[in-house]
Amino acid sequence: MNPRFVTKTMHAYLDYPVAVALMGLPFVLGLGRSNPLALWLSVGTGVAALLLTILTDHKTGLIRVLPYSFHLAVDALVGVVFAIAPFVLGFNGIDAAFYWLNAAAVLTVVSLHKPEAVPTPAIA
Repeated sequence: MNPRFVTKTMHAYLDYPVAVALMGLPFVLGLGRSNPLALWLSVGTGVAALLLTILTDHKTGLIRVLPYSFHLAVDALVGVVFAIAPFVLGFNGIDAAFYWLNAAAVLTVVSLHKPEAVPTPAIA
């Protein structure tokens, strides 16, 4: 059994709520107590995630100019940045927990991505 079950379509439907959560949750949770960047890194990433989703060639992309493989690479990079941000920027408490939980979620989704089937050429 292949544990990679997150399809391109599933990922597409997750993108918009995640972008909105990255923009809104920092205010709801009161992030920024240990460093103001804890609030603004998430908000900025949420805005970038929204733009990335709009521009990605997948089911919910509105202007489909970026390949899905690029989208996955950016997501993986965000996961790594979120994992190390608390150490580099001195986040602690809820600020650090927010980034570590998001890093784990993003890296899990990316690692569970189900590769698309490559069409085989028809033999004439």
